[in-house]
Amino acid sequence: MSQKIVIVGAGYAGVEAALTLYKKKKKNESIDIFLIDKNPYHTLLTELHEVAGNRIDEDGIIVPLRDIFRYTGVHVIQDEIKDFDLDNKKVKSESSEYPYDYLILAAGSRPNYYGIPGMAENSFSLWSFDDAVRIREHIRDCFLKASMEQNPGTRKKLLTFVVGGGGFTGVETIGEIALWVKLLCREYGILRQDVRLYLVEALSDILSNLKKKNRDKTARYLRNRLGVQVLTDSSIESFDNDTLKIKNKQSIESKTVIWTAGVKACDIVNALSFLKEKACRIDVDEYTLTEYPDFYAAGDISHFKHGDSFLPAMVEPALQTGKAAANNILANIRGKDMEKLKPKFSGSMVSVGSYFAVAEILGVSLNRLFAIIMKYLVNVHYLFGIGGFELVLRYLKHEFLYKRQHKPMLEAFITKKTMMVWLVPLRLYLGYYWFIEGLKKAQGGWLVNEFLAGRAPDAGASASITEEGVEVFRIINDNTPGWYAWIAETFILPYPMLFQVLIVIAELGLGLAFFFGTFTIPAAVVALGMNLNFLLSTGMYPETYWLIPAQIAMFADAGKSFGGDYFIMPYLMRQWRFFVRNKRIKPFLFR
Repeated sequence: MSQKIVIVGAGYAGVEAALTLYKKKKKNESIDIFLIDKNPYHTLLTELHEVAGNRIDEDGIIVPLRDIFRYTGVHVIQDEIKDFDLDNKKVKSESSEYPYDYLILAAGSRPNYYGIPGMAENSFSLWSFDDAVRIREHIRDCFLKASMEQNPGTRKKLLTFVVGGGGFTGVETIGEIALWVKLLCREYGILRQDVRLYLVEALSDILSNLKKKNRDKTARYLRNRLGVQVLTDSSIESFDNDTLKIKNKQSIESKTVIWTAGVKACDIVNALSFLKEKACRIDVDEYTLTEYPDFYAAGDISHFKHGDSFLPAMVEPALQTGKAAANNILANIRGKDMEKLKPKFSGSMVSVGSYFAVAEILGVSLNRLFAIIMKYLVNVHYLFGIGGFELVLRYLKHEFLYKRQHKPMLEAFITKKTMMVWLVPLRLYLGYYWFIEGLKKAQGGWLVNEFLAGRAPDAGASASITEEGVEVFRIINDNTPGWYAWIAETFILPYPMLFQVLIVIAELGLGLAFFFGTFTIPAAVVALGMNLNFLLSTGMYPETYWLIPAQIAMFADAGKSFGGDYFIMPYLMRQWRFFVRNKRIKPFLFR
């Protein structure tokens, strides 16, 4: 008989549990996996602030569940679970019920307002895709209204933005808003000094989970570079009638308070009779099993004790509990012993806008550039795990090519919108150039005669005439770096004909790839590599330097504009996804 495993919630824990079950179930096991969520997409909760601060489009933080679970056999159901019949092993929505043999509850969390009067009713939360979009539109609306408002008091409220909570989400949110504010001031003709930004934290310091030196660096950056007033030791007492009251401090008048200071389990736990801790999270044992048989809880909704503390509501613990629940269900089905979860915490990172970040990875502190790179790498690693190259490329495009905010005269000119007008004619001309260069070499005897040579005795130009009257190309000269000269002498010069043939084939191939728009991005990588090789050896002619920026422009999916990549790349992505899931190729995979 088939074993039905139902997972409620498509957050980090739920997705991880579903993928683990699929990957680790054996072919001879009759297991049906059902993933139920009210939304048809998985939300990257760690990137919500980027949408709220208008850095990226909202599509950049959601991943359709169909893209994650295509070719897996996981049944994705869009529905909202409202009730549980644990005795009869069923979960229920308003219109349907779903029987199960094993249940994983991974429905996530929601904001915890700690009973602060007016906070739940009047503030904005940042805990979902809809929250992020709502905040973004509200902030823009505040600037629009302020640009037309004549009353000084009302205008001041409109231009005052407060984030409650100095944890990771709060710091990232106010940092993102602070950068966007500079652009909004320009757009709506408002002076930056008229805008007030506050970060309010009840504890004595922000980012209490980080080392003090990293907390201090972040606070200084917020205050000195972004103009944020960081208020610590500031407990919020109430928020009503556009007035935020802070204990023992002056009140703040604002139309915008964003609450990020705490989380609790989602409302679905109210339908359960389990004993729960103060944040309504469900107690689980070391196997992530609840007090009810065959009922597991994972992610933010689970209350997992580790040593003398409990796992925090963060992504890494969510992934670990989701995987542990899946592995222990499989162990039960196979009649094996379950394994205790031994959580491992790799570190934390926080970004403050696009150009500042701090991270602590395995006890090592990273700042600025290295922390920013690490954050991108973590996201890339996660997205590759759930969806392969397709999701990684999609993420990187949103972060670098489709950005809504840009530094003047720099980032604005590398966006897809800017380049799209010129991509097709530019790509065609690149194809023409490379093909002609390869054709000239082929006709000039590069396939039959040796032309590559080492250093000239008199250190002359890169190209020179030998005693036999043959023009050769000197790939080593006085400007050649020593390490490259060694490579040339060791690997290239002993086999000149091999490399000449490769150069001709590469140039002809690049010409065809660019002209027909097939494998355009790999072609651009190869072309840039050849340009670099030419610069290090024979040198590039000044009139060919245009090749470098032109080829960089090809990274904006140039081949999908009247090119073969429009058909080829989606097909290859589907094949890769199918191969990763099933370890085989399906030739005619058109959907």
